[in-house]
Amino acid sequence: MKQTTWVIRPEEAADTTAIEDLQANAFGPGRFARTAFRIRESVEPRRDLSFVGLVGSQIAGSIRLSPILIGDTAALLLGPLTVSPDFKNRGLGKALMRTAMDAAELAGDKIVLLVGDAPYYSPFGFQQVPLGQITLPGPVDPARLLVALVNGAEMPEGAVQGGQ
Repeated sequence: MKQTTWVIRPEEAADTTAIEDLQANAFGPGRFARTAFRIRESVEPRRDLSFVGLVGSQIAGSIRLSPILIGDTAALLLGPLTVSPDFKNRGLGKALMRTAMDAAELAGDKIVLLVGDAPYYSPFGFQQVPLGQITLPGPVDPARLLVALVNGAEMPEGAVQGGQ
């Protein structure tokens, strides 16, 4: 495995095109039909909780957290977490995850929801949502609906919609 030194910094408006290119490469044109992408369509990611990973001046990965509501409870939707194929399996995704989750906790946020693989995300405090506890406005594999509860949060309940 080739070692790489990452610089992680907050996302800037000028990064948008590079991030969209990464997402298109990683998830393809069908990404817009996915439930999590559809929720994010109407919501801007929080700039204070969105980060890019750089190798030199190249954006090699990104992570975004967007405000949502679960029922009446404010929460965040994580994603997408995207890493360039040239830099996969070198730790950038995990570094971006740690950065975003630490920032959310420091900002006082309490609930982070995502659709993803439990073995990858559980080290960051994510657990499977109990069946039927949280519903999304489209299809999602219940085994992949994960939540992290921070700052003493309790499990929310209800339908997810784009938030503030």
